Amino acid sequence: MTTVREVITALEKRYPPALAADWDAIGLVCGRLDAPVSSVLFAVDPVLAVVREAHDVGANLIVAHHPLFLHGVNSVAADSAGGRVVHELIEQGIALFTAHTNADHARPGVSDALAERLGLIDVRPIDPIPGNPDCGTGRAGRLAQPMSLGAFADLVLTALPKTSAGITVAGGLDARIESVGVCGGAGDSLLPLVHDLDVYVTSDLRHHRAQEHREHSDRALINVPHWSSEWPWLQVAADQLHKDLLVQGSTVDIYVSTIVTDPWTWQTGG
Repeated sequence: MTTVREVITALEKRYPPALAADWDAIGLVCGRLDAPVSSVLFAVDPVLAVVREAHDVGANLIVAHHPLFLHGVNSVAADSAGGRVVHELIEQGIALFTAHTNADHARPGVSDALAERLGLIDVRPIDPIPGNPDCGTGRAGRLAQPMSLGAFADLVLTALPKTSAGITVAGGLDARIESVGVCGGAGDSLLPLVHDLDVYVTSDLRHHRAQEHREHSDRALINVPHWSSEWPWLQVAADQLHKDLLVQGSTVDIYVSTIVTDPWTWQTGG
């Protein structure tokens, strides 16, 4: 029987802990290393609905992208959101493992999966890690065939899973798009590095940073839901884990969560 330890060993070869930001909270959150694993569920967010989904499919281990506790806590009492998740995990015998910024920075990682979904080629990190130029934050590439910003926005909308929030676009819809930057998750910290790209696709763009970028370079921006931008990585990571465990002579059932955990549930106006 495959154990939690064996699954984690395989995952950490793909997403080395050393690649994580120093502020991050990654690794095994809940569960025993020697516990058996027959099934794994990949998800973006370790929320209660995902834990219950894991139970429904018979998963012994959840691999989540986002940490359950990014900052220190003094209690995991069941009257808090995180505490309820911990109690449910323990009661159902489900382990929880997080690969966050180490999965962002690894190659292939979260932004590589997003770039692939959008059809980018000649992909490279936007902000490479010193001494490790193949890894880093965000990805820049180009489209095999240039298109208008309007057509590219439609491509983004259809390539990513739907949420109520939709996408927003800054730029003239007739603008020619060939060079593209992407960053899964919140990526406005990379805005100073993408002025030479025709369009930058990321999540959680803040008003003033986006406005400053547009005034400085007039290059296009596409803001997508945070959950949608990171969800494509789940299937890639799941497929990689399946292959890696087969090499080791072990197998587990692997599922990808389809629960939309984006917090926004409705959009009006426009």
